[in-house]
Amino acid sequence: MKKNEDLENLKVQTRRKEKIKKELVDKKWVLTIFVIAFAISFSLSFVSEITVPNFNLGIGIVVTLLFIILGILFDIIGVSVTTADPKVFHSMNSRKVRGANIAVIFKKNSDKVSSFCCDVVGDICGVISGSTAVTIATLLSKATSINIFLMTLITTAVVASLTIGGKAIGKSFAVNKCDIILYEFSKFVSYFYKKK
Repeated sequence: MKKNEDLENLKVQTRRKEKIKKELVDKKWVLTIFVIAFAISFSLSFVSEITVPNFNLGIGIVVTLLFIILGILFDIIGVSVTTADPKVFHSMNSRKVRGANIAVIFKKNSDKVSSFCCDVVGDICGVISGSTAVTIATLLSKATSINIFLMTLITTAVVASLTIGGKAIGKSFAVNKCDIILYEFSKFVSYFYKKK
């Protein structure tokens, strides 16, 4: 009987939170993130499409690995922002520790920062590393005389495995070291941030 009441209370609380969140949807943010995602995706795709086919196989693999690492890194930052303890950064900010003010801003906007890091940058890097994998597959197929279809399957599977495995390891690391990751990232950003 008590379990049913607890479950009903949980459902009611969840509905209230969902209603508040629906009212707080920031349409300007959604439009902004759409434009930013398009611009970044277009720019990075343009760079990869121009450079990777013109490079040799080794450089193509390095560029693909860089996109994978960049996606994993931003995924770690996005998870760290959402899981970090805000009290730590408020305390540091009151003592004027470099970067703490940025960390407080990131924590206040953790949903937006996480969306940008994980969804925009992380997903774009995933898509681009997948497309560069196809180019690498073509180069490997020519070099080894292996069927292009089979080589494409192998290279895209390797890229996907590296991305997914890296993000899985990164998420665990981000949850365990969230405060220090957010602090170091905020400190880095503070060198480019001008106070108004």
